[in-house]
Amino acid sequence: MKIGIGAGSQVQKVVASIRGLTGDIAVICYAPSGTRDQFPPDACVVEHDRPEQALVSDLASGAIDAAVRGTLPASSTLTLLKRAMGVERLERVALLETGNGARFLLAPVGVDEGWTISEKLALIEKSRTVARRFDLDERTAVLSGGRMGDVGRHERVDTTLAEAELVARLAGADHAEILIEDAVRDHGIIIAPDGICGNLIFRTLVLLGGGVGHGAPIVNIDRIFVDTSRASPDYANAILLASSLVK
Repeated sequence: MKIGIGAGSQVQKVVASIRGLTGDIAVICYAPSGTRDQFPPDACVVEHDRPEQALVSDLASGAIDAAVRGTLPASSTLTLLKRAMGVERLERVALLETGNGARFLLAPVGVDEGWTISEKLALIEKSRTVARRFDLDERTAVLSGGRMGDVGRHERVDTTLAEAELVARLAGADHAEILIEDAVRDHGIIIAPDGICGNLIFRTLVLLGGGVGHGAPIVNIDRIFVDTSRASPDYANAILLASSLVK
């Protein structure tokens, strides 16, 4: 299978990510024009003035089986992807792993995602589909901004508590309040109060807390695209995640 990965910057990080891969994965690096000499001689490299455009175009046409954003810029890459896939917004579900090896799905993780009840319900449904693909527990914990005993302390807290109660009831999920540390013990899916909170959870776990981010598949398009953070130390896990979704 052919997996494309963006190498817009930090080329050596991308090179290191593909060095140890084995099996039937052929990785194609999409890089800016004039950067071929930064890759090993045996690497497959597509040079383009706008590598994100080349990556998205090849994904849309079926020239590659899946794509990983890698170190391409988020804004331009995801804008091109939305246009190519004919969607107004992208919905991502991140596969994360704690320092002690507990894996779970987290959504929303984009700052512009998961702000309405209907968006959260859609993310839960799609997260459960992803959970089945990776043999994760489908039980879902919906987080809020406090404990139920905190009602009245702040109107924003009250709103998140009420919304979480409603989402949990409609989705057949559990309202875990603010207790994410308990929720990950027996739930395979964690739903953050909004995209900002989800993004902060991801960054705290992966960039500060010794956890691992395996990538965030986009779940509302009919092609396989795994989003990544340019701050991630390695993209091998994201490539393997994309490969698993193809299979």
